[in-house]
Amino acid sequence: MRGLSWLIVLSFLGLAGCSSGAAPEPLPPGVNRPFPQHVHYPGQRLRPSRYTQDELDAHVRAFYAEWKRRYLKAAGQTTDGAPQYRIVHSLQHPEQTVSEGMGYGMMIVAYMAGADPEAHALFDGLFRYVRAHPSDLDHRLMGWIQPPDGNGNDSAFDGDADIAYALLLADRQWGSSGGINYAAAARERLRAIAESTIGPASKLPMLGDWVPPAGAAEDDYRYTEFTPRLSDFMPAHFRAFGAFTGDALWGKVEAATRRAVSGIEERYSPNTGLMPDFARPQQETGFPLKPVEPNFLEGPHDGDYEYNAGRYPWRASTAVLLYDDAFWDERMAKLSHWAERASGGDPAGLNAGYHLDGRPIEGQDYFTTFFAAPLATAAMTQPDQQAWLDALYEAIRDRHEDYYEDSVTLLNLLLLSNNYWAP
Repeated sequence: MRGLSWLIVLSFLGLAGCSSGAAPEPLPPGVNRPFPQHVHYPGQRLRPSRYTQDELDAHVRAFYAEWKRRYLKAAGQTTDGAPQYRIVHSLQHPEQTVSEGMGYGMMIVAYMAGADPEAHALFDGLFRYVRAHPSDLDHRLMGWIQPPDGNGNDSAFDGDADIAYALLLADRQWGSSGGINYAAAARERLRAIAESTIGPASKLPMLGDWVPPAGAAEDDYRYTEFTPRLSDFMPAHFRAFGAFTGDALWGKVEAATRRAVSGIEERYSPNTGLMPDFARPQQETGFPLKPVEPNFLEGPHDGDYEYNAGRYPWRASTAVLLYDDAFWDERMAKLSHWAERASGGDPAGLNAGYHLDGRPIEGQDYFTTFFAAPLATAAMTQPDQQAWLDALYEAIRDRHEDYYEDSVTLLNLLLLSNNYWAP
């Protein structure tokens, strides 16, 4: 046991790696898919070419160690004394936590098991925090911001979808016979997501459990089952949810997201493939959808490719990599090649947001890993973008910004290093 314990510590510090031809390392106790995994992606055409696999793994370990130090914090105990953990919302507001961050954190920790000997305990503590902060509307979902901001303690689709996916990862990683039955918890959350946050007619992800499918008179029908956040389109998640539950609903959800994306691209971004942060119907309800007007929900660029939609290439390219999905591959081919042209092949030339026709958003001419990391993953799916992929990888692999950017970047680094696996 002493030798195995040292192996775990060395692996976490990035000092132990598998060399070509070396004997396989023994599995850490109770870990079924330890980092690194070196997954073969059916839809992968490229990989970062300037570094060996061991170096790519070391980059992920180092980035994770800094992410963990900055954002993963103790959050008290349950009534029976079990520890809780949370992901801080930002370095400027460390007292806040959002469900989105809890989903990111649970996914990251599950993937890093075997490299981090604390991963199992941390995952359980994160999930205890999730369960301790339910939405007031559907107690099976998480309240999107903690402590509540005074605008209602309700859910956000993306946070709960990532939490559910993380529970599937945990079931595969550690099994469900321990203190937390991850499979049962995933099944309960997926039922809640389906019942409270999937449009009954549209089959689109709704913004959260606070959205009435037909809208509410007091908001002039602005928020309905046909007003999605485009970064909530998670085709790889939906495929995993369908495989786990056997529920045909998840195939219908992905089909609806394809219909929405195709309509928007055809009418508003035929040359770029960009998606808006939010969309709404052309008419009062139903398809096709169009970009929303400014200040629909969050700000003046709600109808542009900005700080929500920047995640869209990550979500879509994951379906290409893991499942070799032709529809999402076609979407990524257009978007990824446009991004390379728009930046002149230099990641420093990427703007922090664009109008759907490709014009940069005024006043946001700065680089951030938030936009670059998902584009790097998209470039992995395109066989003629090696130089662009390598440039993007160099720009993100050791650059730290804040919780949101770093969490999205780390999840993309797991994909870029072939260490992101489907449950």
